[in-house]
Amino acid sequence: METNYTNTGNKDARSGFGAGLLEAGKYNPAVVALCADLKESVKMDAFAAAFPERFIQCGIAEANMINTAAGLALSGKIPFTGTFAAFASGRVYDQIRQSVAYSNTNVKIAASHAGITLGEDGATHQIMEDLGLMKMLPHLTVINPCDYNQTKAATLAAAAYKGPVYLRFGRPPVPNFTPENQPFEIGKAITMHEGADVTIFATGHLVWEALVATQQLQEKGISVELVNIHTIKPLDEETALRSVAKTRAVVTAEEHLRNGGLGDSIAQLLARRLPTPIEYIAVDDKFGQSGKPAEMLKEYGLDSAHIVEAVEKVIKRKLGENSSTVNAGTMKPPYLKNRD
Repeated sequence: METNYTNTGNKDARSGFGAGLLEAGKYNPAVVALCADLKESVKMDAFAAAFPERFIQCGIAEANMINTAAGLALSGKIPFTGTFAAFASGRVYDQIRQSVAYSNTNVKIAASHAGITLGEDGATHQIMEDLGLMKMLPHLTVINPCDYNQTKAATLAAAAYKGPVYLRFGRPPVPNFTPENQPFEIGKAITMHEGADVTIFATGHLVWEALVATQQLQEKGISVELVNIHTIKPLDEETALRSVAKTRAVVTAEEHLRNGGLGDSIAQLLARRLPTPIEYIAVDDKFGQSGKPAEMLKEYGLDSAHIVEAVEKVIKRKLGENSSTVNAGTMKPPYLKNRD
């Protein structure tokens, strides 16, 4: 039976991280937190107030923060580092590579304010290549949850997981639609909606946009299978292949550059195991700019309307049609025959 996903109100995912970190700290005294002068922005303030002796304010010294966290991990602690994603990945790539990934230390890198929906802070802070940077590092698990509830659950799962984790989430309030107590298993995707004509693999903020698009496509007579890929690495290959074997058409949706993100991981998998038409919803080799989050999603082709267009395009490719558009509402039986 499918879960009913409805928006219970807009909440920012970074607050889900803060709530998860506080809860993890209550469960396990080994959990410690380090911050690069952004305690309130990354929602570490509640943890710092509850456990001042387990909170380290590192200042604007991200490289030192990562190395300190690695040392704490080697002493048996479970350190969470917190800063903006642009600084959590790009600024300290060498330290993550050497002290965290290569050394396989139990460090949890909390990367807030990720993607283009950071909005008004502009291009220098809107990192959209971080998933690619992080997933290429051996040993590093990469998680990109979609809303408040899932980010809280992912934080708790990261605290319990033995090994380095990159946990990515955003700043703006977004629909909170996943169930509060939905199980979160690292490396296990969640099929949100079952369908037969096309698979949408979505991650992060674009899971909601994909859910909206799924509802619109259903009204047009297109049967969509929507899969929430919250763990970019390790990728749930079994779920992905099982879905694509059924639908034989794929759209990936992510708030990231086309190069190096979820779409690349899915495409590599399909190229090896099950060649399939695929369309990407992602930023196409561009930096960001200043703007409201919703405006940015539309400007860079990441909103639900663009997902609908991509689905219609990939179905047309699957069927080998030459027309420039797909009128899904008037599709004939040959389209339906592609469901087996």
